Amino acid sequence: MKTAARANHREDIVGRANVEDTPELLAYYDELDKHHTAALWTVANKIEPWQPQSSSVPVVWRYKDLREHVLRSADLVSPEKAGRRVVYLSNPGRQDVAAAVGWLYSGLQTMRPGELATSHKHSASALRFIMEGSGAFTIVDGHKMTLGANDFVITPNGTWHEHGVSEDGTQCIWQDGLDIPLMNALEANFFTVHPELQQAVTYPVEDSTAAWAAGTGLVPANDTWSHGYSPLFKYEWAPTYEALARYAKVTDGSPFDGVMMNYINPKTGGPVMQTMGASMQLLRPGEHTKAHRHTGSVLYQVAKGKGYSIINGQRFDWEEHDIFCVPTWMFHEHVNANPSEDACLFSFNDMPVMNSLGIYREEALKENGGHQKIQTP
Repeated sequence: MKTAARANHREDIVGRANVEDTPELLAYYDELDKHHTAALWTVANKIEPWQPQSSSVPVVWRYKDLREHVLRSADLVSPEKAGRRVVYLSNPGRQDVAAAVGWLYSGLQTMRPGELATSHKHSASALRFIMEGSGAFTIVDGHKMTLGANDFVITPNGTWHEHGVSEDGTQCIWQDGLDIPLMNALEANFFTVHPELQQAVTYPVEDSTAAWAAGTGLVPANDTWSHGYSPLFKYEWAPTYEALARYAKVTDGSPFDGVMMNYINPKTGGPVMQTMGASMQLLRPGEHTKAHRHTGSVLYQVAKGKGYSIINGQRFDWEEHDIFCVPTWMFHEHVNANPSEDACLFSFNDMPVMNSLGIYREEALKENGGHQKIQTP
């Protein structure tokens, strides 16, 4: 067991606190620098911390504050000139990489009736969660699907995809979620525009949902799907909420997340994409979960209801369409403030990366009955 004394001893060995900057050492560091090298003990505490130290901070992005700005972007730039008309979420601690939290990017995109974005593909995996409007659609590798409020759609890495709104629809807003910062950190990001600018719809509309979203445990007998991502591109809100409500009748749920269900790849039972997972959770009326923390960052969007979350001792109130983030290894708990109606939180995360690399860890808060004390500003 690591004692405080042993911890301090390690600081003495690998830290720089007890290494004085003598003239000889400073000259030594200068000589090392000439050879593009450096002394480990000058950076050991920074690059090998005792526990994860996120540069991201908890943030809540309030929809009522952002909505008009997102809609106004449609008056200022066209989708042809802007590429994608998006107001992205910038975490104060991650502005150098345009991230919402950790290695996850998020933004709010809007499109007007009759608009169609150019088809493209990239190394980053992407997802969309529809916030408002009607007539939105997405085409992924020739599969077209229509989208309504609270529907969740994936556009996996390497797939041709484009978005639009039908002529008889209304102006739409949805949240984009991508692992762009991770792909750039890995120096593996590619972006390609379709040579014909648009792709052809080569399958019956809604075929992905018809084949893979039966909800009965049945899968196509003649299945030949071989990709690592889900063959089900769209996860509809109505059956998702119905599944949560049914599950809530037969379970106490998680003490940390309430009644929570994962969106899965029906082919494998695993996450929808190799680098990003997604979930929907239901908090019963008045429910207050206990606090825990884990490796991996999470972005939440309120699909239904209102309440608040306590993240590292800070209270963040939220209501429908608000978005908030929980950086890695920060204690968090959720509260449904309504005593008579449930609340639902959609979330996406980088847990598939944590799990595939074998670095996922989780820890419950043991003090104060599992609840954090709210810090005063």
